[in-house]
Amino acid sequence: MEFSVQTTNPAKAETACLVLPVYKGSDLLPSVAKLDDASERLIGQLLERGDFDAALGNTQLVPFAPGLGADRILLVGLGERAKCQEAAFIKALDAAMVALTKLPIDEANATFTDVPLEGRDAVWKARKTLEAAERAIYRFDQFKSSPAKAPSLAKLTLIVSDASDAPLAKQGAALGTAIGQGINFTRTLGNLPGNVCTPRYLAEQAEALGRDSQGALDVEILDEAALEALGAYSLLSVGRGSVEPTRLIVMKYQGAENPEEAPHVLVGKGITFDTGGISLKPGEGMDEMKFDMGGAASVFGTVKAVLAIKPKLNAVFIVAAAENMPDGAATKPGDIIKTLKGLTVEVLNTDAEGRLVLCDALTYAERFTPASVVDIATLTGAAIIALGHHATGLLSNDDDLALDLLDAGETAWDRAWHLPLWDEYQEQLDSNFADLANIGGRPAGTITAACFLSRFADHFPWAHLDIAGTAWHSGKQKGATGRPVGLLTQYLLDREADAQVENGDA
Repeated sequence: MEFSVQTTNPAKAETACLVLPVYKGSDLLPSVAKLDDASERLIGQLLERGDFDAALGNTQLVPFAPGLGADRILLVGLGERAKCQEAAFIKALDAAMVALTKLPIDEANATFTDVPLEGRDAVWKARKTLEAAERAIYRFDQFKSSPAKAPSLAKLTLIVSDASDAPLAKQGAALGTAIGQGINFTRTLGNLPGNVCTPRYLAEQAEALGRDSQGALDVEILDEAALEALGAYSLLSVGRGSVEPTRLIVMKYQGAENPEEAPHVLVGKGITFDTGGISLKPGEGMDEMKFDMGGAASVFGTVKAVLAIKPKLNAVFIVAAAENMPDGAATKPGDIIKTLKGLTVEVLNTDAEGRLVLCDALTYAERFTPASVVDIATLTGAAIIALGHHATGLLSNDDDLALDLLDAGETAWDRAWHLPLWDEYQEQLDSNFADLANIGGRPAGTITAACFLSRFADHFPWAHLDIAGTAWHSGKQKGATGRPVGLLTQYLLDREADAQVENGDA
């Protein structure tokens, strides 16, 4: 999405459509009030007569507005002023952008940066506006023989009333565009069927990102022979039942001025299809197990955003990719495998495979002497039971890291919730025959899964994000969400800011 920022009088803005947010039962925003005066109180009369209900998310197209430079205006309800906070603002944005994509126009102007939100500046509002625009124009119909006509909207101009906010709005719009495109990349990878998006396909996507990065991204792909030589038997064990070969994908971004600066590492679970293996899942809903690589997809989306933003920090992105299938070579319940770390694991359930690929990836991350490691995985159904589909589950061995991720989630409005990782839960993983079992029973399933991973993250600050409830939608809206690309990108941007402060650059 192309964008620009203007401080022009909105009444004189020449555009195919001018998007105007309005409150329900309250005064008009200053910029909208100017437009109301210029249009002979068109907007005020529509509200007073009840021709437009400014309830949250309602939209109404006005095809002709006398006295304005715009060909048409689009009214968007913000709901009650007192209740218009971040969630309402984003809902109104989404409604507005969806409505815009249905119009036969290629550009529009919007005044959302003028909506007052406590604690949110023009950077944040512009960022969320462009993110919403990118989400709205997204389509996944490449497998339909007759896809619907793609939206024509290609440019959005942000009208800013205060000239001092213009640089901030430009900064925010650039961030929003980059993050929005990263989110859409994640959505596409998630939405692709398992017969297309395989471990080898993910490896090819990494190589493509490297080629297009102009040297900013170094890519290494470890195949099964390399993983065997390395001793990554836990990762390999998951893919034994599949004809699709397992891959460990490593992408290194070096943006810090000091090449020796410790990198921040993101690790994604890339189970491109999960049948459950020998512990076979029920048939109902199994089609959605193509989304079990949501963690990997979010890492790829974050890489795309990072390459566009170019933050001054070092980062390593690791994806453990495999397909979990049941055949004669598949790992069986009761099998004991050896991890890259050297610990042995009794596999009690082959459907708890995500932790088996992640544990070797976490051990592999040690070689980078990381400043922090965050893994992202659609790991447990228990996370959905605990948190529904609103918040990502967060567990960590480092309280400062956990707070940094929570703060990043609040800034990005891609929120997480901190769950305990107490030692008392660890004993649920005791095994009679190996160093630990891969499951700890039904109680506290999300926590014990993180406890398992924590055994392989004892040499660095580490956090685990369980996105089982946030990575995709089911039902009529079935599809990948792109979460938590916003959170992850913001986390890295915050680390860049921290480094600049420490180095005296800010």
